[in-house]
Amino acid sequence: MHCFFPLGIHCPLCCMLSKQSAPSKSTHLVPNGDTDSTPRLSRGVLSALDRVGGLHGRPVMSQTMRHRWLLLGACGWVLLILMFASKFISFRTADDYGEKSIAQSGTLPVPVLGNKVVVATPLPGPEVPAVSATTNLPSPLPSATDWLDVSEKRLELLSAVCKNASAKTRDPVNKFVLDRIFVCDKHKILFCQTPKVGNTQWKKVLIVLNGDYPTVDEVPEDIVHRHDKNHLRRLSSFTPSEISERLRLYFKFLIVRDPFERLISAFKDKFVENPRFEPWYKTEIAPAIIRRYRRDRRVAAGATAPAAGLRFREFVRYLGDTDGRRRHLDYEFGEAVIHWATYSELCAPCQIGYSAVGHHETLERDVPHILRGAGVEALVEYPAIPPGITRYNRTKVEQYFAGVGGAEVRKLYARYQGDFLLFGYPPPHFLWS
Repeated sequence: MHCFFPLGIHCPLCCMLSKQSAPSKSTHLVPNGDTDSTPRLSRGVLSALDRVGGLHGRPVMSQTMRHRWLLLGACGWVLLILMFASKFISFRTADDYGEKSIAQSGTLPVPVLGNKVVVATPLPGPEVPAVSATTNLPSPLPSATDWLDVSEKRLELLSAVCKNASAKTRDPVNKFVLDRIFVCDKHKILFCQTPKVGNTQWKKVLIVLNGDYPTVDEVPEDIVHRHDKNHLRRLSSFTPSEISERLRLYFKFLIVRDPFERLISAFKDKFVENPRFEPWYKTEIAPAIIRRYRRDRRVAAGATAPAAGLRFREFVRYLGDTDGRRRHLDYEFGEAVIHWATYSELCAPCQIGYSAVGHHETLERDVPHILRGAGVEALVEYPAIPPGITRYNRTKVEQYFAGVGGAEVRKLYARYQGDFLLFGYPPPHFLWS
């Protein structure tokens, strides 16, 4: 008797029962008095069986056969237990992205409303948390069948919030806004720059579409942000009539991100790491903020060098200040404020009828729709997106705001409330509750 299931799984119980039921090699008596090395029953049992006809052609189950049936039954129970337990054990590696991305499958049609392409968002309404309390994973993404409905709701939400006069969303289309919008006349595209939301990659796309380089991978990093070399015209460089014509006829889009996570990215990029070597953020802007918003006046008075170290809490105080000091600093900082200006201040989404609004959190899905809506999906490929880089990270937000008081967080939210409402990001109540 073997100790294995048909699939080759070793069964210790089967082995034990098999040994107990194995026939003995000792010699037994047989009815005619001869000896034999095979297992036989005793004379008493044989006599009893003979009296009831057991040896006259009627099948009678021996003790050995009963052992074998018990063994088979035990093995069956073990197999059933293993099959049941396997449902609670997973040997698969966690999938970072869930279902296959639309960029790879190419099976989802692009929803179009008039001349507007709409792109879905995973974020629910403003009062529903975007992530669970125990995970950094984003909310479940809508299925392909729900994509059109979610996309329409995104544009409907933008329109509805814009009609609310109390919201801080109705910034004018001034030169500051026009300076943020890059133009691709060759393909009739307008892209509004929202720093810290992957703008470098979109600029590469426009540079390729202008014909300067064949692919995004060949665009040198050092020219992307050099507007004297990248040949990207800004909308502010055109005449008023040319501006109006382009705003009316061109495909227009912008990309947004959770407002507070965007501020964290700006702080980290400019005041901590500063990878593009822009020393003025640490040598000029940081000391100016420290002098006004650091509570320890003795330290603040000597804040004239990078060693002073701007703290995130001081950055939050500066951004949430409403008594006029912040505006004075903003004027002093000039173009640098684009990294923490609101989406409304940057792109005037209530005054400009954008054709598409992408979300950083669903960038992998939004990119193919935006390119297709602009009619350039066959001409350029968006740079590869590192896995997980676009996810909303609640843990990181909590860590950065751990040293910020609830009142200061509420002031900061009051300034960026329009950004949360316009694009469906839930208020971060977990930071002040």
